Amino acid sequence: MMSTRSTPSSDRTELRTASRSATRGGIPRRSLTALALGGGVVALGAAGGLDSIPAQAAPGTQAAPGTAELVNPSFENGLTRWSVVGDPSAAQVVAVGDRPDVLHLEPETGSTASVTQKVVVGRGGERVLRARVRAGGSGTAAALALRTRGRSLRVSVPVTGIEGAWLDLAVSTEDARGVLEVTLSVTGHDDSWAQFDDLRLESGTVRRSVRGVDLSGVPKNEEHGAAYSTADGSASVDPVRVFGEHGATLGRLRVWVDPADGYCTPERTVAMARRIRDAGMEVLVDFHYSDEWTDPGAQHVPAAWAGLDAAGLADAVAEHTRSTLTMLRDAGVEVAMVQVGNEINPGMLWPLGQTWDVDESDDVTGAQWENLASFLTAGRRAVTEVFPAAEVMLHLTNIHDGIDGLTWWFDEATARDVPFDLIGLSYYPYWHGTLRDLQEAVALLSARYARDVVVVEVAYPFTLEDDPRVPYPNIVTGETVLPEGYPATPTGQAAFFRAVQDVTVSAEGGRGRGAVYWEPAWTAVDGAGWDLHDPTSGNAWENQAMFDHEGRLLPEAFAELE
Repeated sequence: MMSTRSTPSSDRTELRTASRSATRGGIPRRSLTALALGGGVVALGAAGGLDSIPAQAAPGTQAAPGTAELVNPSFENGLTRWSVVGDPSAAQVVAVGDRPDVLHLEPETGSTASVTQKVVVGRGGERVLRARVRAGGSGTAAALALRTRGRSLRVSVPVTGIEGAWLDLAVSTEDARGVLEVTLSVTGHDDSWAQFDDLRLESGTVRRSVRGVDLSGVPKNEEHGAAYSTADGSASVDPVRVFGEHGATLGRLRVWVDPADGYCTPERTVAMARRIRDAGMEVLVDFHYSDEWTDPGAQHVPAAWAGLDAAGLADAVAEHTRSTLTMLRDAGVEVAMVQVGNEINPGMLWPLGQTWDVDESDDVTGAQWENLASFLTAGRRAVTEVFPAAEVMLHLTNIHDGIDGLTWWFDEATARDVPFDLIGLSYYPYWHGTLRDLQEAVALLSARYARDVVVVEVAYPFTLEDDPRVPYPNIVTGETVLPEGYPATPTGQAAFFRAVQDVTVSAEGGRGRGAVYWEPAWTAVDGAGWDLHDPTSGNAWENQAMFDHEGRLLPEAFAELE
């Protein structure tokens, strides 16, 4: 579990009230590196966003002229060549740990501070700005931005807290021409601050190519009376089509073999995949190879496969995969990605496919890697038979247990030549560590195994309140420790979802593709609960949906699919 706010409110108040003599890193402002304020100072009001920053310098000053490349990108010469907008004392160059020259922005509440620099790019085309960043306060307060030809491209700086590790962050434009303006900014609210270092302006882009949604539960919810509407409740919406209309690129569907409730079967998957295709999204099929939920705590053999030996299970995996995908192909659905297994850190099809001894009382002892490799390989081969171009993903979780737990798993799989194209990760911040933990996993795994990485499960609450009409204890409650800067509000939910996307695609190496939001349409209705065997069971997830308790879409979260 993550810690909550990394700086107690009383400490932040002391820092703030000490006549602004200390930075958030505890460095006396009066002893900071002398500033070279290259450019003018322009006052901004609380509502001043990036698009409203005046282009001209303040009276009596001259803005720094544009250059052919970013000058002083690591602030080793203070703020030379950077124009400061807002209160000059809110922009300081300080030493932070082993970093001698870091830009620290911390405006007073109700104001905005930023530094800008203009770069002449001519017909520059694609440009990406990269930086090392940290931030505190609100998850929407600090930003890294580019402006060209009257258009601003902006990415919020994720909140790390003062004790948090540095993150890589990137923002890009595909059509830089003439003068490209680089802006680093913080809007002062919720004790917000940000630190920037090691800026690089390069050719290229960074894209959130996977902006996905797992819609597996929609049919069950609809058939039990769920209704979905626009944000103001004035019109009904289709809970699949509306995601495509708002920019989602991928729809994920889980498949069970013979589930007790009759949902998420191969046949039902075909019908849902058609809806996803018709909504303009690609399809990701998530095979669980079970009759029910699979995760690190449960990887049970389907009832119909009970008693099969390892060879028989491998054949069953192949046939189930092949027949399901063939039905999809015959229905005119193209499949872009396929997961062979779901959160398979402990293996699958226990105990014959276990990666450790999950039940010491049975007669299967220790890890069964050779069996697991045969199951995974059989699944991959079946995928390729039906959809040769589909990318096959292996999906793990539990980032918080350390990167060694992930590399151990993939080292064992690759040592047995298990074929796969993508790495999938689950990341829920109340279970799986910090955003830096996520980014390190994406960077290291993609580099070590030369595969792209997708966060295929993420979610965040928009409220801590249970739906009073269908009461059932939620997973995330008032007792849950949430990360600093992201309250359980529609804005906090949206900001965190976007932060996960940005952290993933900004990871070193550029092989993070984006994120899939898990069950954003799973609102609370009688009969559509967790337990496949108990129709009276409730939904512990509805406060993490992208629709409120009345079924109205949350525009803040939907906006982060664009």
